[in-house]
Amino acid sequence: MNYLAHFHLAWPDPGLVAGGLEGDYRKGLLRGELPHGVETGVRLHRAIDAYTDAHPVLQQLRSEFPSKLRRYAGILIDLSFDHFLSVHWARYCDIPLADFNRQVYTALSEHRLHLSEGSQRMLHRLIDHDILGMYADWETIPASAQRIGQRFRRENPFLDIDRDLTSQRGRMEQAFLSFYPDLQSFSLERQQLLNDCPDPQSKLAPTDNRLSRNRTTPC
Repeated sequence: MNYLAHFHLAWPDPGLVAGGLEGDYRKGLLRGELPHGVETGVRLHRAIDAYTDAHPVLQQLRSEFPSKLRRYAGILIDLSFDHFLSVHWARYCDIPLADFNRQVYTALSEHRLHLSEGSQRMLHRLIDHDILGMYADWETIPASAQRIGQRFRRENPFLDIDRDLTSQRGRMEQAFLSFYPDLQSFSLERQQLLNDCPDPQSKLAPTDNRLSRNRTTPC
């Protein structure tokens, strides 16, 4: 999942929110070097990504991408799902999106000293450009993909991504609406597990589907 979804699933705990960002930059074993809330947020971030990758809705969606893009489908889906979360925000959160984004930026700023250099650089970009607020505009998604593709060693596979993404847009929205309640329920269960048993060796299988669609993340 991408930034907005990770922050929403971690809300309202500011430590988990900070870990939702740090999870993209902190690699390897976690050894208690971070504040407990931030480290728990990194563990939650990793669990969410693993659950997402293994979910049958996402596996099916990735298989429907053109063969030339299938290996990159996860990146494109993550970006697109932040757009659909923005568009359908009122379904999942009572706080207006712009207010939520401001509160996230504040929470991240208050934890910036505990973030790695990569996370701090990303935090500055998030705030300076209000990146979370930009996801509601569909044109942000192909533009973001093109910038990501510039970092690849091989030729940028996203130079003409607008047409391919647009053809998949309706199907991705359907998949998001089907999948996101499952992810919310999983996130709540995982947070409870991490609070009850913070031992990193004790894990709930990321593909555990004992989840109720009626449970949603409080916002």
